[in-house]
This record gives sequence, structure tokens and C-alpha cells, in this order.
Amino acid sequence: MPIRFEELQVLVIVSETKLRAQLRGLLSSFGFATVHFAITAHTALRHLRARHYELILCDYALGDGQDGQHLLEDLRQHDVIGNDTLFVMITGERAYERVVGAAELLPDDYILTPLAPGMLQARLARIVNKREIFLPAWHLAAIGDWLGAIDYCLEAEVEHPQYIIDFHRLEAGFHIAAGQLDEAETVYRQIIASQRIPWAQLGLARCLAFKKDYAGADALLSELIAENGNFMAAYDLLARVSAESGRNRAACDVLQTAIERSPYRLGRHRRLGELAMETGDAATAEKALSEVVRQSAKSDFRDPEIHVRLAQAQIAQGKSAAARATITDLERSLDSQPAATLCKALANAMLHAHEGETAKARDDLEVAASLTSGGAALSPGLARELVKACFDQHLQDAGSEVVTNILRSTANEQTVTALRDLLCARGLEPLSKKLERNVQEEVRNLIKAGAEKARIGDYDGAVEEMTNAVRQMPGHPVVLFNAALAMLRRIEHLGWSGPLARQARTLIERARNLDPASGRLATLAEYMHVLAGRNNVIVDDGASPVYKQTRG
Repeated sequence: MPIRFEELQVLVIVSETKLRAQLRGLLSSFGFATVHFAITAHTALRHLRARHYELILCDYALGDGQDGQHLLEDLRQHDVIGNDTLFVMITGERAYERVVGAAELLPDDYILTPLAPGMLQARLARIVNKREIFLPAWHLAAIGDWLGAIDYCLEAEVEHPQYIIDFHRLEAGFHIAAGQLDEAETVYRQIIASQRIPWAQLGLARCLAFKKDYAGADALLSELIAENGNFMAAYDLLARVSAESGRNRAACDVLQTAIERSPYRLGRHRRLGELAMETGDAATAEKALSEVVRQSAKSDFRDPEIHVRLAQAQIAQGKSAAARATITDLERSLDSQPAATLCKALANAMLHAHEGETAKARDDLEVAASLTSGGAALSPGLARELVKACFDQHLQDAGSEVVTNILRSTANEQTVTALRDLLCARGLEPLSKKLERNVQEEVRNLIKAGAEKARIGDYDGAVEEMTNAVRQMPGHPVVLFNAALAMLRRIEHLGWSGPLARQARTLIERARNLDPASGRLATLAEYMHVLAGRNNVIVDDGASPVYKQTRG
């Protein structure tokens, strides 16, 4: 397969002048025609939001701002780049802790300086050629045709046997995306039977966790870590399995071990801080969350919730002055964030309640509750802290409204159970049942309105009704599934629409995150695959799918 460097758009993120000049010359000599440069993570993000790049070359050290590892973590976590964007980390860093931290984020390559021109060209040629082979599968997945992507992998692995294990890995992932957990589990077990590959063991454990076989997942992950102590993703999944099975202290222990081995993943520090607070270990929570605040100071994705959690940990230890300083930093540095006002109100309410200023605490809680009703959102865990605070301050109406908003926006099983337990512990079981019934009735009415439109053949109207339902209940899996179904029915009866198909895929992905074992996922995936085939949706070798509609 010929190398097509000239067709790729490249972003080079390097702050050091000499390295930047060297890469400019080398990439030009290799044949790259479109190369843009950024000297900071912030500037790079502006480039990435403005256009699509097929290749990113990023230095680990980016001066005084965010480093390359934290940038990659942000780009992956916030879906700024997709699978079709190659990310190459370039660094002179050889310290184990930093190297393993960057490597576990799975860049497409990790190249040490000083750069050797021949080596760099060969490494880039290898990953670009590999990208070309896998690109059709990623593009099919991008429109939501995961079953079509699986079919492509099965055909391509015959033509490219050197990548057969990579294709098996993709197949299993697409089965999970399509809601076919049993099929994914079969693929992983077949791989493990022939070769004990760590990522296949991890994938199998993830399938078991999705099915709530926590004991099986725990045993598999514990064995995996014993065999591969530096496979960091196994620690993260084991911590999640431990937490979901009610063993938060065990989850904290796992995360602390992982942080000792790889101390530069901010998401891991954050999760440790949140879990430590739930176990009553405020000192550990403060240490972990302080590290997140410190290391993310230069990030464009700073989250004001971290400051609330940090203030909460400080308040739990009686450190009022430190909590006040944390809230001041939130106000000063994060005021432009959408959730900043809500987070500030909640943090102040916690501090006022601790200091015995009940009236001020109640006022802040009323503000926070009203903001959640107005569309501002908190993560499920912090939203539950707001619920606790409202009921502890005898603000039943405000607390009830916040509970209702949580059920509308994040109605997965774990969140619903946690809310139910929270209210029952306060003697409010009848209220819990009433609020759940109310939201269930809202869901039925919204779905009924969309179904009626579809029944009379108004498929555009059905999509409009269900899109409005998603706005009202953005995290209710039943609403998300039915909205995606309305969009696919519209495509079936009125013809293929690329934007609508991608919108349906996004809704299915959101629903999968809430309920990965739902049987509805496989039904929708099969529906999407049939529609893509019926409308002759094909993928070319370019940067996006091509849709060829045939009717008749």
C-alpha cells in the first residue's frame, strides 16, 4: 500500500524552538504538505476545534503549561480526537513513572529524542499504513453501523493477516458497542485460549462487569494484575468493579496502588478522592483532590466540581480556612465555567453549615437547587451531595426537585439505587417512591407523544417530539433509546440522512453508557445495519463516509 503522507493534515505541538524547526524540515522532506504548529496545549486545542487532523506529533514537555500527557488525557476524555487521528508522543523523558503514565494512554507511537530521520520516517509510515487499513471500520462505526464494521474486520483480517489480533480486538469492541456482550465475550475467550494477551483479559473482565458478574470480573482482574503489575487499565477497572459491588475501601486501595506505579493520571486521582470521601477518609481525599487541582491548573477542561470535592474534604477535617481558600480559587479561576455558579453555591452551603450559619447555608442551597432546575448539571455523585445537604437542612421541596432532576438526567440503575437508599435512610421511602413514579409517568407521556406521531406517519414530527424529550430527560436510557428509534424509523421511511444517523448513534452511545447490558442496544444496532445496507451507505478512503442513496 503506497504511503500517502501528502494527503494528511498534521498538527505539531512542540514548545521548544529547535525541535520544532527540526520537525518542520523533516516532515517537509517526508512529503507532508499541510503541517500546522502549536507551542502550547491551549493553542493546540484551538487548532483541533477548528479542523480535523489525521496526525498529531506532540512533545511531552510543553513549557510552563499543560504537558503532552495531560493534553492527550483531555483529548481522549472529552472526545476531541477520534480513532482516525494518530497521536505520536515525542519526548526525551526516560523516568519510569512518566513514561508509563504517557504510555498507558495508548498513543499510536512513543518516540524518544534525539530524533533519527530514517527511524522517524519509518515509524510514521508504519502507523499511517496501519491507519489506512483500519479506517473503513472506524468510519462505519462513526455512523453507528457497528455490525458493518465487524463485517469489514472479518474480511480485512484475511487480506491483512499481520493485523489479525488487532482486528479481533476491534471486533470485540464493536460487539460491545452494538450491545452484543455475549459475542464480545466469545471473541475475548477465543483470543485468551490461544494467547494470554492482557487487553483481551481486560476486555473479558469488562464484559463480566457489564453483566454484573462482579465476582468473576474481580477474580480475572486480580489474576491479570498479579501477572502484569504495570497494566494500569486493569487497576482502574478493578477499582470500578470493587466500588460497584459496594467495596469502596478496597477500590481506594487499588487506586492508591495504581497511583504509586503511575502517579500522573488525573482521572485516577479524582476517582480516589471521591471514593475516599465516601469511605470517610477525608485526609486521603484532600491529598488526591489537591493533586488534581494542582496538575490541571493549565487545562482548558478544568472542572469546578473538583474544588467542591476538595472543599468538602477540608471541611470534614475542620479546615475551614483551607476550604474558604479553595472556594475563593474556584471563584477566581473558574468563574467562566458553566457549572461554576452552581458549584460555588454548593461549596459555600457546605462551609456555612459546618460553621453553624444555617440561614446562609439554606440560602445557598436554594440557589443551587434552582440552578439545577434551570438546566445546570452536576455529576451524579455531587448531585447526591446536594440532595443530602437539602434534606439535612430541612429543605424538602428543594431536595425533591433536585432528586427529580437527577432522575431525569442520569437515570442509570446505580444512580437510582443510590438515591433510593439516601432517601430511605432519612425515613423518606414514600417520597422516594413518589418521585420515581412521577418521573416514570413523564417518560411514558413523552414516549407516547412520539409514538403517536409515528403511528400516523409523521416521522419528522416523531423525531421532533423525541428530540424535545431528550432535552427534558437527557440521561434517561428509555428516552434515549426511543429517540434513537424514532430517528431510525424516519430514515427507513423517508431516506438516508447522514446527520440524523450520526445523531442516532450519539443517543445510542449515551444510552449504552447508562445501561451497557440492555437488550435494546442490539436491536438498534441491527436496525442501523439494515438501514445502512438498504441505502447503500459506503465508505471511501477519505476522511469521512460517503452516502449513496438508492430508492426503489
